[in-house]
Amino acid sequence: MRAIIIGAGIAGLAAALRLHQIGWESLIVERAPHRRGGGYAVTFGGIGYDAAERMGILPALQARAFITNELVYHKPNGQRRFSLNREAIAATMGSRSMNILRGDIETVLYEQVHDNTPIRFGTTVTAVNQNDTGVHATLSDGTVEHADLLIGADGLHSTTRTLVFGPEDNYRLDLDHMVAVYMLDKRPAAIAEGTTGTLSTGGRTIAVISIGDGRNVAFFGYRTDRNLGNLADGPHKVLPQVYDGMGWVVPEVLAGMKTTESIYFDTISQMVVDRWSRGRVVLLGDAAWCVTLFAGYGSALAVGGADLLGTALRDNPGDFDAALTRWEAELRPEVERKQKLGQRVKSVYAPANPVALWLSQLPLRLAALPPVRRYMARRFIKG
Repeated sequence: MRAIIIGAGIAGLAAALRLHQIGWESLIVERAPHRRGGGYAVTFGGIGYDAAERMGILPALQARAFITNELVYHKPNGQRRFSLNREAIAATMGSRSMNILRGDIETVLYEQVHDNTPIRFGTTVTAVNQNDTGVHATLSDGTVEHADLLIGADGLHSTTRTLVFGPEDNYRLDLDHMVAVYMLDKRPAAIAEGTTGTLSTGGRTIAVISIGDGRNVAFFGYRTDRNLGNLADGPHKVLPQVYDGMGWVVPEVLAGMKTTESIYFDTISQMVVDRWSRGRVVLLGDAAWCVTLFAGYGSALAVGGADLLGTALRDNPGDFDAALTRWEAELRPEVERKQKLGQRVKSVYAPANPVALWLSQLPLRLAALPPVRRYMARRFIKG
């Protein structure tokens, strides 16, 4: 059996690995001219952690995970508001999870598949046709590829979804926030190595994450009512306007945009798709659901979803309708729970009101207290 996978991100690479493990061949098609690194930090756990263990990549992921020594919340003048130490952070995560960059998850998956799965960079899909015997994808390089299954793992603004399921506007639920992430060439002096410093004020958040291996990530998230307008203007124009006058390390971090290799800048939006497959085309990862960083589970769902998809295809050989129906029935409840969580978090993320901000940070303040930390640790161990 053969699959065409559109997208070489976490979902696409995980699908290629799982399909290889069940004896399939795959071709990955990626719009970008080369692999991308970095990306924002995620807490990788849940069904993704379990899937990584089954797929044999957990040790490699753990080797690239990082530990934050301290998470410091700052006041607008740069002074400390409160902080969580290493033990408190671990208590909020649980034992079967890790902090890791999205780009490092991609690297681990890429190292597993690149020897057995061709990846065609700088290429995308332009047309999809299917019948009872297969699916035919016309690519931007002029070739037509034939396969038993086409997997659209090409992210929030999926071309596959547009071609087969309809316009993005039919499915996109904007949560009225924007996000920007990029790697910094230099760690600001105000951020200690291995520490994350963050500031929220006036509906804006900035965080600088020191991985502890010389890499540093700048993260911006802010409220807005003109999502696509901001997206069209681009980060170099928008971020200095939105974060003007914020102080602390903001000017230094914004200056880092000039030398960074790439910037992730996009709306914080969910994809609410009533069914993730049509015939022999299936959506996976953000192309199908995009629970958003508010839910904090996208990477785990991408890997876990790919693992479950491979298992369903293995257990229903040749019966794609049965396999995809079973896969979606098993995965959708988890996805919908995380989407609802993301929608709830929207209202308390980087609130503009100072009292609402204090209340939103109260659980973290409590987590810093030793009795609460010990309770949370026991709760996670029992769970």
